[in-house]
Amino acid sequence: TTYNGSMPRSPSPAQILSRALDQADPELLARLFDLPSHLRPENEKKMAPINMKSGADTPQDSSLLTDSWQQLLQLLASLQKAQNAQGAFDVQKKIHSLYNANFANSSGNWCVPALHAVCRNTFYLANLSDGDTTRESAKEMAVTLLQESFSRTLNDRTVYNPNDGLSTTGSKKEGVLCVVNILFKIYFKLNKLRLCKNLLKPVESYKLNTKSTDMTQKIVFNYYVGRLFLFEDNFEKAEQCLMFAYSNAEPWNKRRILNFLLPIKLLRGRLPQNRLLEKYEMHPYVPLVDGLRNGDLKSFSNALEKYGELFLKRGTFLLLEKCKYIVYRNLFKRCWVIMNKTNQIPLHVMQKALIFCGTSVDIDEVECIAANLIYRNYMRGYLSHTKRVLVLSKRDPFPTASVIK
Repeated sequence: TTYNGSMPRSPSPAQILSRALDQADPELLARLFDLPSHLRPENEKKMAPINMKSGADTPQDSSLLTDSWQQLLQLLASLQKAQNAQGAFDVQKKIHSLYNANFANSSGNWCVPALHAVCRNTFYLANLSDGDTTRESAKEMAVTLLQESFSRTLNDRTVYNPNDGLSTTGSKKEGVLCVVNILFKIYFKLNKLRLCKNLLKPVESYKLNTKSTDMTQKIVFNYYVGRLFLFEDNFEKAEQCLMFAYSNAEPWNKRRILNFLLPIKLLRGRLPQNRLLEKYEMHPYVPLVDGLRNGDLKSFSNALEKYGELFLKRGTFLLLEKCKYIVYRNLFKRCWVIMNKTNQIPLHVMQKALIFCGTSVDIDEVECIAANLIYRNYMRGYLSHTKRVLVLSKRDPFPTASVIK
């Protein structure tokens, strides 16, 4: 056999689509929607070429390429030529709208991976487009397309069985969780958290968040739901969701989860070990944890002020500020220990401790802080206003159970 020096030709998009439709090949159809290299995120610049598997040269049934699929091919060709984010997103909107219609008319759930690829592209290009335009938010337009994809997957009447896998008879509900997670991302970016609730109820009613076999999507779902509960001050549920995400996430994702899990742990009196903070480079939390552990109000307040902008950006500043009552509690406990655990502590002693920590307060403010600690059950006792004395319970005056929850 002689070698003529010619390279094997790559399959055309039409050949790829024909074969994907003929074989109901989920992976091949999804790869058709890979973004062109000049539009991809940096971590996806190099991608393996599409493998047509065996029989790549076998003629495919051209009747499978209906007008709507051919229109998609034309739009994908236009996307290849897009020179900037705005132009790319304008084309992507048409691709997404047309694919939603084709997806609805497809049999089973084998087209779900391609739907996910289209949804991810829409989200990515909307973000990219919003970065260099002052027109109507691209993310707002992306929401409409993503909501349509959500409806197409959720409203499929085929009974959902997560173990069935992808086939021409499976339920499209297989695709719900990934689309929901992309909508969560965009709602958080748009600061429209109330819209997340519209997604939670149907997902939980079908138990898609627990039935799904896709651990990656379950982790992402619990991460965003945990953050949602955090902003609603439902700390118990927030901790449950974020702990699930943290326990199952890959090491490189744990740090992002800890940014929201740690403030909840601190508020609930569960202090992490320093080696965990060092491992995940959670440097802003080191002085906060030390301040909580030692009742060091000065270190705690300085750290909160130094990293305040960072915590505000994450939406955890107010939560961390609530931890200050635990610092007060531990500081007053140190006063109690220094005074040989007497059950009567003059308020001026507590005032001196606060002033030593850099907090200038009068005696009335000290009384107010102590009253709050008693109300929260962080201390047991009562205040004698006339004598300006804190009278502590002789039995367990600083209950641990009230702090560690």
